[in-house]
Amino acid sequence: QVQLVESGGGSVQAGGSLRLSCAASGYISSSACMGWFRQAPGKEREGVARIPIRFGTTFYADSVKDRFTISRDNAQQHILYLQMNSLKPEDTAMYYCAAEDRPSNCIGGWTNAFRYWGQGTQVTVSS
Repeated sequence: QVQLVESGGGSVQAGGSLRLSCAASGYISSSACMGWFRQAPGKEREGVARIPIRFGTTFYADSVKDRFTISRDNAQQHILYLQMNSLKPEDTAMYYCAAEDRPSNCIGGWTNAFRYWGQGTQVTVSS
């Protein structure tokens, strides 16, 4: 069973930065796809960024391109990061880490069909 635990959320002013982390435990396929999603109150969950767990290119939502950077550290444990710069009030949401063994989740358009999800970490950006 895969467990994902996010951390790093908080409250910042517009223009500020935060770095989210997601620690993954349990067995994850070497071809898995991992990603960050977010959900604001009253809105649907949306994809923010995704990355193959081993090799491959990153993919970002248009709304966060050039501001957010997704990265991973597979040295000892799979850790997923999301560096968020130039934060805007519209970035306010609960942020979730997700993992899926199928590599196809990192190809093509966004899908929410990830098997494993973290509990979420709140990000609040004030103007």
